[in-house]
Amino acid sequence: MTRIFPSLAAVSLGLFLAAVVLGLSIGDLHNQPDQAVLRTRGIHMLTGVSAAIAVVFVLSIAITYFVGTSRWCKEVTETYLLDSSPLVRSTILKRKTFPLCVVGMLTVVVVGALGAASDPGTGRPDTASMANIHLAGAMLGLALVGFIYVRVWMNIAENQLAIQEIVSAVRTIRIEKGLEVEPDPAAENADLAATP
Repeated sequence: MTRIFPSLAAVSLGLFLAAVVLGLSIGDLHNQPDQAVLRTRGIHMLTGVSAAIAVVFVLSIAITYFVGTSRWCKEVTETYLLDSSPLVRSTILKRKTFPLCVVGMLTVVVVGALGAASDPGTGRPDTASMANIHLAGAMLGLALVGFIYVRVWMNIAENQLAIQEIVSAVRTIRIEKGLEVEPDPAAENADLAATP
């Protein structure tokens, strides 16, 4: 997950940035727009919706990851009667990550709502004044979502360490009891690195 998450996050941030750039290149949408301006507006709207869906998707994956791994940590810790400190760390990380993900999701909803409020196609009289507010919201939203992605990624990496600790403890117990264990991937990687 530590490799997949940044890739997905980069794609969604790329879509978000593309939507911002397209929004800046629309031109004068509020005073007799021509076909090119309307076409750019349509592409901007579709890109913005795609970016919002991508952000929600990436953050939903993070939530699902933490729910699943936290449950796994609990079950394995209880089954093998392990020290509960990795479980506690995993639970704390899940609780720290969930609000970040919700804030990220709500951020793209707010940016989209501001975009809708600035669209003259709604027929509202004050849409031109909302364009700058939408732009400011989009810029702040892009920065906030980027920050949230970094924090979530750091939490995922820390959670991976807690999982590794549990896996190592289970492996030790299984070896002590003479039970079957899978080969240790860390030891295999070290052996491959030492081989000329």
